[in-house]
This record gives sequence, C-alpha cells and structure tokens, in this order.
Amino acid sequence: MSSAVVIAPGYACHQTEMAALAPFGVGVHVLEWANDRSRLLKGVAEAPILFVRDTAMDAGVIQACRQAKGIVRYGVGIDRIDLDQAREQGIKVVNIPDYGADIEVADHTLALYLAVQRRVVSGDTAVRQGVWGIAQASPIGRIGGQVLGLIGFGRIARAVRSRFAAFGVKDVIVHDPWLTPEAAKAAGVTQVSLGELARSAQIVSIHAPATDPDRPMIDRAFLAAMRPDAILLNTARGAHVDEVALTEILRAERIFGAGLDTLRQEPPTPDHPFLSLSNVVLSDHAGWYSEATVASLQGKAAAAAVTILSGQTPDNWVNP
Repeated sequence: MSSAVVIAPGYACHQTEMAALAPFGVGVHVLEWANDRSRLLKGVAEAPILFVRDTAMDAGVIQACRQAKGIVRYGVGIDRIDLDQAREQGIKVVNIPDYGADIEVADHTLALYLAVQRRVVSGDTAVRQGVWGIAQASPIGRIGGQVLGLIGFGRIARAVRSRFAAFGVKDVIVHDPWLTPEAAKAAGVTQVSLGELARSAQIVSIHAPATDPDRPMIDRAFLAAMRPDAILLNTARGAHVDEVALTEILRAERIFGAGLDTLRQEPPTPDHPFLSLSNVVLSDHAGWYSEATVASLQGKAAAAAVTILSGQTPDNWVNP
C-alpha cells in the first residue's frame, strides 16, 4: 500500500484523511522530519499525495516528489509552494480557501482589538502585581464612532466589519486594489489610498494576501502617518509589517498599540522587542483555529485528495 504524506506539523489525528483515501489503497503517514531536509526529501519521494501546512515546498522538495499527483495545502496561502515546478511535474496544487476560518479570524481580530483598546492584558498584569485603580492612568477611548480602516476587503475583512459594527463602528474605509467602485458602493464602504487610510483610521486591520517581505505595506512612512489614538491589527501575514519601525513607534507611544497574531519570524526569538512592550498584545498565529475549522479543513483537504486520485479536476486548483 502506498501512503499519502502529511508533512508535520499536522493535526492531532488524521482519521478523516485515512478514511477518505483507504478505498484507493492509499494510507496516510505523518512525516516527522524535524527540520532535517534530507529526511524530508526521502520522505516525500514515493507519496502520491502530499498534505502540507507551513513547510516550504520549494523546487528541490518538489523535484524529490517522484510519484506525487497532488499537493494539498491545509489552508489558503500558497506563497511557500513552487507552483511552476509542480506544474512542470504534472502535480496539481490545491488550497482550501473556504473552510470557515473567516469566522474565527474575524473573532480573533476583534479579541485582539479589545485586549489592546481596553488594556485587558496590561491591566491583568497590573492587578496581579497588586496595583489597583489603574483605569484613569492611561487613556482609553470609546469604541463606538471610531473609523475602521480595512486593508483588503475579502471574506475575512467583511466579517471583521460586521463585528465592529456591533460595537458602534459605522464609518469604514477600505484599501483594496481589487475592489471595484461599484462593489465598494454596494457594500457601503469608502475606497481610499493606503496613505489616506493611515491618516484617517483609528482601527487599522490587515486582511491582505502575502506580499514581498522586503517591501512591507505597513512601512515606516505608513506608521508615521497613523493617528496617535490608532491601533494596528494584523491577523494576515507577518511580512506586511516593518517590525523595526513598528517597535520604534510603539516605544515612543506614537500610536495607541498593536494586536498581532502573525510575525515575520515565528515563533519570535526570546529577545524580540515586542515581548517587552505593554502596548502590544500577541498571539501565536492561532487566529484561524477552532476545533470546527480543523474538522472542516481536514474534510475538505481529504475531498480534494480524493478528486485528484480519481483523475478529476479539483476545486481550487491553483496551478493549472
């Protein structure tokens, strides 16, 4: 029996994938490669299907996939998969953009915002240290009536918008090159340049796909233009933010704070400056996670693998 390979880290179990592939005489093997590239190359060699989370599938790794018919990405981003090399070898690459993470990411975005705006984390730390009556020591603004600036206006951003609306945030500005004026009007949002968004929004939330890490959208100029009462939220990609510039801005308290679920290097090094700043709230790239999203993700990934092994055209085929 051949085995599809889940390139670790995967999930707690893979019974869904096993049950789906068993009728094809294909098992499922979790490849614990422990950052040993030679073990990775050897482990993928005979697999007909590769299930991948965050492991980089560069040209060398894909060339080692001698029997692969498909690579299934657990999630949306495909920037770490060499699509051209896979196409050259006749390997179909499929992502899973519709597993429901817009719900969890939107919830997490709001949670980060509330933690920063209401000083939940720093307040908890102070209370545990015996400090009381701290509410008036630092300003806390009212949420209702603030301006929400969304960078990107896809499913997640729209879900974020609806959650902020429940808190009285009605004025929404958007920077999204793919959004047509007609669609913006229909949605009731105002299209603006990136610079105008930086100058106007008190809540800046990033929901754009990956970009060139050497040219972050949230660069020194953007950060310098932000309002002093603004909060930056990133539940998209760490590469969007110039972390050196953001550290300087936060240390100088030139913006109110930041809530970050993604960083340029994950996990951060113990000496990362964000770890010592009280006006930053961090999470471990977990914005997408819930048991429901994992179940949906594995089910859709298994279905995509079945389609590929059946010789059919899969949905969300990204390298035709």
